[in-house]
Amino acid sequence: MTTSPLQQRPAWKALEAHYTEIAPRHLRELFAHDPTRGTRMIAEAEGLYLDYSKNRVTDETMELLFQLAHESGLVERRDQMFSGEHINVSEDRAVLHVALRMPEESSLVVDGVDVVREVHAALDQMADFCTRVRDGSWKGHSGKRIKNIVNIGIGGSDLGPVMAYEALRYYSQRDLTFRFVSNVDATDLTEAVRDLQADETLFIISSKTFGTLETLTNAKSARNWLFEQIGDSSAVAKHFVAVSTNAEKVSEFGIDVANMFPFWDWVGGRYSMDSAIGLSTMLAIGPQGFKELLDGFHAMDEHFRSAPLERNLPALMGLLAVWNRNFLGCQTAGVMPYDQYLKRLPAYLQQLTMESNGKHVALDGTILSYDTGAIHWGEAGTNGQHSFYQLIHQGTTIVPVDLIGFAKSLNPLGEHHDILSSNIFAQAQALAFGKTEAEIRAEGTPADVVAHRVMEGNRPTNVLLAEVLSPRLLGSLIALYEHSVFTQGAIWGIDSFDQWGVELGKELAVKIIPELEAGTEPVLAHDSSTNALIEHYRALKRKEKTHAVD
Repeated sequence: MTTSPLQQRPAWKALEAHYTEIAPRHLRELFAHDPTRGTRMIAEAEGLYLDYSKNRVTDETMELLFQLAHESGLVERRDQMFSGEHINVSEDRAVLHVALRMPEESSLVVDGVDVVREVHAALDQMADFCTRVRDGSWKGHSGKRIKNIVNIGIGGSDLGPVMAYEALRYYSQRDLTFRFVSNVDATDLTEAVRDLQADETLFIISSKTFGTLETLTNAKSARNWLFEQIGDSSAVAKHFVAVSTNAEKVSEFGIDVANMFPFWDWVGGRYSMDSAIGLSTMLAIGPQGFKELLDGFHAMDEHFRSAPLERNLPALMGLLAVWNRNFLGCQTAGVMPYDQYLKRLPAYLQQLTMESNGKHVALDGTILSYDTGAIHWGEAGTNGQHSFYQLIHQGTTIVPVDLIGFAKSLNPLGEHHDILSSNIFAQAQALAFGKTEAEIRAEGTPADVVAHRVMEGNRPTNVLLAEVLSPRLLGSLIALYEHSVFTQGAIWGIDSFDQWGVELGKELAVKIIPELEAGTEPVLAHDSSTNALIEHYRALKRKEKTHAVD
């Protein structure tokens, strides 16, 4: 494994030289000169078929990227992760989300503890609880069965569960209602519980330390809402459960610690949807459905761990992302799932990718001289086509796009699915090949509008196809993106598993809160802008209060 800086590695320098040769070449030319390109630049694993032929690469590009992966120690770093070494260097922690989906017969001893045993003990506890809620044997304080589940968390404690619920809604128990609250804005909680009955509602409070400000603020307000309807503080034990590691604070809140579901420091929030953070997912799709989800994760883990780079889906997507970011200069990347059930996938992947690889220093703390993580965004197709695809096709910014589709709909209805799917292939084709001035003139277009209709193409896409969306397929799809992110981080030589940038704003907010509260107007000692904003906020609050009195 080389220790030389990224930009000094032979493969990086070769890629720089190679880029000057390939930059002028268009995808039209690449396809014309290689009739087998579309059937050769593919990879397939665990129900997912990847067509990466519409990226601006050649066989030489890919060989150089594979060489860069080897020079960057991708394989070694991957093996370190799977063996439980502390690759999260800034927090001195193992990175073991892969252990969350290992089969029960597996074993992985980390720091003297077999973490697989702990994982399956937690899964058994979850399964027992979920079975009782789903079959109605778990009763609320008044003896009524639970009909509503409200998950309260933020970040990975919300984005994973809400994405998984929406993705797998087809497989969910339909006599249960699920709501998700994350924003400390009171509107989020107020609207979530507005039409619910407290004696039929279960709250899941997800916070590792049980001290996350936004989550605990929402949890306390939810507890007050319960009191107002039921009028008995002991009801908390039957209507609140916790996903946490802090038994003392959970108990102080009023939750029975027997209903506290554990997870561990080696699980980062954005990698936690298949831990106890997924309790709402298991409640929705049942223990067997959750097992299938985990099986899909594990299958992709094993593929990433064992497949050669040239056939390794996560490695291929990660290396292409590095090529697009560092050599094509693409600052953003789009994820466009053509399945309404996956409408929350882009938001989930925003956290996974941007919190992981939005870093400006290397593992040793040196400042980087090259770009890292791209900005990720997206929307479910075909909605995005009538929104921002205009910029993707004709804008001055090149946006590589992942288009995700399925051969079968879970809700077949007339021609809907074929119409939907035709757009996947048409968009990939249009982005790659565009429409030339000559083609537009040949259609008899008036000369003064020809330029407006030209689409230069040469815009990169990956197309991911699967048979049908299922719990297992979702697990494999998410693991694919997890390991693609890992691949990028390994090439860039960064710590993809810390998130210190999340903390500073939270620390400053805690200091500002007392300066905004009613009845207190302490002297401000911030910068002039922050002072002025706080003073204006106070004035607006006073005005609102005076108006209310009047």
